[in-house]
Amino acid sequence: MLAVCCLSMFLVGLDTTIVNVGLPAIGRGLGVGTRGLEWTVDAYTLVLASLLVSSGALADRFGRRRVFQSGLVVFGAASLLCAIAPSVGVLIAARALQGIGASMLSPVALAIVVNAMPDPKERAQAIGVWASVFGLSMAAGPVTGGALIEGLGWRSVFWINAPVIVAALVLSTVFVPESRAPRARRLDLPGQALLTVVIGVSVGVLIEGPHLGWTSPAALVAYAFAAMAAVGFVRVEVRRPEPLMDPRLFRRPVFSSAVLGAVAVFVALNVTLLLNTLYLQHTRGWTPLAAGVATLPLAVGATVCAPVSGRLVGRIGPRLPLALAGGFITAGGLCLVGLDQHTDVRLLLLAYLLIGIGFGFANAPITNTAVSGLPPARAGVAGAITSTARQFGSALGIAVAGGLVAGAGPVRLAHASRPGWILVAACGLFLFLVAHAARPKTDVDS
Repeated sequence: MLAVCCLSMFLVGLDTTIVNVGLPAIGRGLGVGTRGLEWTVDAYTLVLASLLVSSGALADRFGRRRVFQSGLVVFGAASLLCAIAPSVGVLIAARALQGIGASMLSPVALAIVVNAMPDPKERAQAIGVWASVFGLSMAAGPVTGGALIEGLGWRSVFWINAPVIVAALVLSTVFVPESRAPRARRLDLPGQALLTVVIGVSVGVLIEGPHLGWTSPAALVAYAFAAMAAVGFVRVEVRRPEPLMDPRLFRRPVFSSAVLGAVAVFVALNVTLLLNTLYLQHTRGWTPLAAGVATLPLAVGATVCAPVSGRLVGRIGPRLPLALAGGFITAGGLCLVGLDQHTDVRLLLLAYLLIGIGFGFANAPITNTAVSGLPPARAGVAGAITSTARQFGSALGIAVAGGLVAGAGPVRLAHASRPGWILVAACGLFLFLVAHAARPKTDVDS
C-alpha cells in the first residue's frame, strides 16, 4: 500500500520539475518566451495548490481510494493532451488539467498512509519513506527530462506518464483499502474560490510583473485585488462551521511554522532547479541531458537523507532534522551568490548536493509536524494544507526565479540570477526559526 501511494507521489513530484529542463526545447518548439514558459510550469502548480484542500476533503467524504483513482485517470488524460498540444495555449490548459488530477493524489496518498499506520514511530518512518520518494521525484525530474528530451523530444516527458498511471490504477485496486472520515465534511465553495484567487493573482503578478512594470496601474490593481481576496478568505473561513482551511489552526505556532517552512523549502528547491536549467543551457551551452545530470547530487542528497530524517523524527522529534535542513540549504545557496559564466563546475555540484541534503532532511519533520496537528480523521485536510504550502512555494519559486532573469541574455543571466541564490540561503535560515518553534518531541496524538 505504501509503495502504491509512493508511486503516485513520484508522478506528482516528477511533473512539478521534469518540465523545467525542457523549457528551452519547448520554447523553441512552440515559439514562446520566458513568460509563456513560466506559465507552462506554474499552470500546473497553481491549480494543484488551489485545489489540494478541497480534494483532501472530498477524499475524507467520498472515499480516499475512489478519489485517488479518479485523480490518476484525470492526470493520465491530461498528460496525453500535453503530449499532443499544438500550441502553448493548449499546453498551458492541459497542464492546468494535470494539476486538477494531481490535487487528488498528493493529500489522499498521505491520508491513506497515515490512517493505515496508527503506531507513532511506524507512521513517522512511513512519512520518511514517502518524503524520500517525493524528494527523489522532485530532484530526479531534471535528469529524467533531460534524457527523454535528448532522445525523443520534449513531448516524451508527458508520454512517459501513461505506463505509470496504468500500473498505479491496477495496483491501487488490489492493495489500497477504501477509507473515509467517520463524519463527512461539506465542501466550502466560497472559500475554494477565494483561495484560488489569492494564489493565482499572487503568483500571476510575479510572473507578469517584469512585463507590466511593478508599479504600473495593472500591477497595483492586482496587488489590491489579492489583498482583498486574502482578507475575504479569512473572514469567510472564520464564520463557516466547516471551513476549507480553518484560520484558527494557524494560531498554533507548531502548525503555522510547519506550513511556512514547507513554503520556504519549495521556494528554495524551485529557484535552484529553474536557475540551474537556464544557466547551464543558455549561459554554459549544455545540452538538456547534461543540465539534468548536473542535478544528480541534489537527487542523491534528497533521496539518502529523507528516510534518515524520518527515523530521526520518530526517535527525537523534528528539531534536529529541521536545523540540519536549514544549515545545508543555507550553505548551498551561499556557494553560488557569486555565480558567473566561468564558475567551477565542482562548486556547482557541491551547491546542488548541499541543497539536496537540506531538502531531504526538511520534508519528513515538516510533514509529520503538520499532520500531527490534526486528528487522524482529518488527515486528508492536514496533508492537503501542507501540500498546498509546498506547491504554493513551488509556484512562487518559479515566478521569482523567472522574474529575476527575464530578458537577460546568456552573458548577463549568471549575474542576474545572484539574488535568487541569496533567496535560497534566506530560505535555509528561515528553517532555523521553524526548528526553534517545533516541539522537542513528536506529538502525534495532539
